[in-house]
Amino acid sequence: MNQGPAGHVTRSFNRPLLETARRAERRRFLRTVDGVTIDASYEPGKRTSASFSDELAIVVAHGFTGDLDRPHVRRVAGVLAQHAAVVTFSFRGHGASGGRSTVGDREVLDLAAAVAWARELGHTRVVTVGFSMGGSVVLRHAAMHRRGPGQEQQGQVGRTGAYTDAVVSVSAPARWYYRGTAPMRRLHWVVTRPLGRTISRYGLRTRIHHRDWDPVPLSPVESVPLIAPTPLLIVHGELDGYFPLDHPRMLAAAGEGHAELWLEAGMGHAEHAADDALLGRIGAWAASASD
Repeated sequence: MNQGPAGHVTRSFNRPLLETARRAERRRFLRTVDGVTIDASYEPGKRTSASFSDELAIVVAHGFTGDLDRPHVRRVAGVLAQHAAVVTFSFRGHGASGGRSTVGDREVLDLAAAVAWARELGHTRVVTVGFSMGGSVVLRHAAMHRRGPGQEQQGQVGRTGAYTDAVVSVSAPARWYYRGTAPMRRLHWVVTRPLGRTISRYGLRTRIHHRDWDPVPLSPVESVPLIAPTPLLIVHGELDGYFPLDHPRMLAAAGEGHAELWLEAGMGHAEHAADDALLGRIGAWAASASD
């Protein structure tokens, strides 16, 4: 693959064999359309599941303050790799990626670069799986990068193949600026205060942009109606301490019968709370929904 400026991809008409591409591509920096470098990693998969397919890749979008090298992200990738190849990456402002976090706004561009890379590696089916902040990002990404009649020749979809074939959003908020729980009030303090951003930079290894959203991006619940007919799974823990159950129910209702909702008994928030059994079910769903 040749990489053009600002994330534009120069394609070859000779599609590489999957095994050749996998040996050549393991870890690299991607470049988003706005010029940010994104640290990304590729795992070809373990082929231990009956549902495993060489055609499928799962792209994992981590939560706020995560990165692709964090143990909980590696665990998620390891379980999902039983069902498909897996691409992990660090959002801007996280880990070794460049830029600063916009807490769910321009992170859509980071995910688009990772999805496009999965397709450049030869995968014809790509499923996005996002957690918490990443869960909101996969919803907005799917709404903004849709494949349909004539769309292949327009905008980012045509240039990079950044559309997804199915979406899994785990522990995501439904609406912006939610402060109804103590963890979210603390998070808003970290994001909006200079001292909070300093603590985040050195204590959480997350660099946060100081500017407010302008304009305010499409919210997750506003994104959901735009995703159909792409398969959509909403997963949420009944013991989530960040976003109570009205959030996943609001997201599912916005799908008007299109979105599937799993409310998980005993589960808390995001990657740390998603046990291997749940991740295995998500992997199996991804394999079947994108087929």
